[in-house]
Parts: sequence; structure tokens; C-alpha cells
Amino acid sequence: MIPIVIPSYEPDERFPAILKDLKQAGLGPVIVVDDGSGDDYISFFNEAEDLVKDLGGVVLHHDGNKGKGRALKTAFSYILDNMPESIGCVTADSDGQHSVNCIKKCMSALTEHPDDLVLGVRDFSGEDVPFKSRAGNTITIKVCSFLCGVKVSDTQTGLRAIPKAFMKELLDVEGERFEFETQMLIESKDKYPIFEVPIETIYDSKENHQTHFNPVKDSIRIYKLFGKMFAKFIFSSLSSCVIDLLLFALFCKVFSSVIGSAFYVTVATVLARVISATYNYLVNYKLVFKSGKSHTSSFPKYVVLAIVQMSLSAGIVTLLVMLFTGVPELAFKIPVDVILFLLSYYVQRRFVY
Repeated sequence: MIPIVIPSYEPDERFPAILKDLKQAGLGPVIVVDDGSGDDYISFFNEAEDLVKDLGGVVLHHDGNKGKGRALKTAFSYILDNMPESIGCVTADSDGQHSVNCIKKCMSALTEHPDDLVLGVRDFSGEDVPFKSRAGNTITIKVCSFLCGVKVSDTQTGLRAIPKAFMKELLDVEGERFEFETQMLIESKDKYPIFEVPIETIYDSKENHQTHFNPVKDSIRIYKLFGKMFAKFIFSSLSSCVIDLLLFALFCKVFSSVIGSAFYVTVATVLARVISATYNYLVNYKLVFKSGKSHTSSFPKYVVLAIVQMSLSAGIVTLLVMLFTGVPELAFKIPVDVILFLLSYYVQRRFVY
């Protein structure tokens, strides 16, 4: 069994239309969540109850608008408590963007790939696609890929098939509104492979096309997720950098009178980097990337990266100190390590964690 979840807030005539199509196709059960739409919309949900009850469905109600993320969690909780035989669920929007055929394709994909997060991905190249939708999705795809390492063709799709085990985990994931769907993608990394299913790209041609996505508020919520992750990485990197620089300065002072020429810089760099890199690895593994890989997989890669980065730092800084005598070592080390830091982030996110 694969229930179909449809969260809805202040729906219009497209809402009962998709329910009628689902009933005619014999798909269900359908779990509708009224996200606090109010008395003005009660007729839509009364009609929904009549349409879904024959398929074993139900209409759930929020006493106020709590957001799409919370509506999805409400449906997940209901399914987990009342439909133990389900292998997962399919989520669809109530505004007519997802046809019955597309919903069926995602259901079939989940049946064939019960451990994957299935995404119904749209083609945004069509002329009928609103510019804000095309631009917003393109930007989010790039940011999600670079910062989180999650590569998908459609970050904002509401048509998804979610495995049962992932539904359980998502109940405790932060995000109550549209940002929840982005958080879902981030949480899937290294745990649930993403399987993409091409679907129709349906947009109402009317200029007054209704959407409850606020391009300012909801975009801020979404990008705060990326910001939090990057802020953690900056904290990890800056604190590692402080430890590295302090140790480097200390070791330079200790070894400059012991080791001839400028090669004391190499010794100081190596010792400082071993200590700071160990600290950095553990913080990144646990706090930043929340890696699901084993230490036996990630740590050797991190060591190789640390050695390469350390060698480049030591070699470049040593060369600069030899070429420009009298200039403080830190004057060279700071800009060199900033550049290497940016390169290191990409490598860590892409290959290590």
C-alpha cells in the first residue's frame, strides 16, 4: 500500500478536481490535510471527505495554519500509526500541478525502489513556466549541490515518494513550512538514494495563478538551512585555523633558532597542521556534514586531503619566505591558507564526507 498525501491550504476548484481524478483511477488511500484553511473553505474539505472515504482515506485538520512541512508530518504520523502495511507514501500538491499519471509513475518507482527517495522532476525550460519558478529552482539546485552535495534536477517539487523508514526520521526533522522539503533533500544524503522520475510541467496560464509560496519569507527560510550548514563549516574552519595559526606561530618561535635556513617553517607547518586537522576532521564529521560514512571510509580520504593541503601550504609559504626575507611568515600563510580552505571545502563535501 502507498497512501497519497495531499496537504492543502485555502484551496480552489483544482483541489476537488485532482481528488476526483484519483478516485476515478482507483488510487488511494488519500490522506488530505487541511492546514487551517478556515470556515470559508470548509465546503472543499467536506467534498474531499466524500471523495476519499471510499478509498479508505481521511481528511485531517489543523486548527490554524502551521505550514506545509507540519501538514506533511501530520500525514506521516497518521500513516505510521494507522497504516502499518504501507511501504511509504506519495506527496502531491492540491493545486493541479501533479496529474494522476505522474502520481502513478512515482508510486511505481517507489515499489521498484522501496529504499529510495523518489522525486517527480519537472522540465523548467518551457515558455509557460513562470520566471520566478525557473530562476528560483535553478539557483537552489546550484546552492544545494555546492553546499550540501545533493544533486537533483528539481529541488522544489512537491511530488515525492518517500520510504516508510524515511518518513519516521522526517517527523523529527526541523522545518515547518516550505523549507521542510529542502531539509528533506539534505537529510537524505548518504542515507536514501534519490531516484528521479520525469513528470509533466503543469502551470496555470492565468496571470492570477495562486501560490502560497512567499518568494521572500519562504526563500529566506530555505536559504537559512544552507546558511546554518555553512556557518557550522565556517566555525569549524575558523576555530581550526586559529588553533593552526597559534601553534604555527609557537612552533616557528621554538624552531627558528634550532633549524637552519627557512625550513623551520615546514616543520612548524607540519606539526601545527597535524593537531588542527585532527580537530577539524572530528568537528566536520559530527557537526558540519553529519557524515553517514564510516571512519574507515572518510578518515583515510581526509588524511590524504590534509597531507596534500599541508604540503601545498608548507611548500608555497616556504618558497615565499625564502623569496621575501624579513616579511613575517603569517603574512604569507594567511592568504595561502584562505585559498586552500575554499578548495578544501569542495573536496571535503564532494569526496570525503
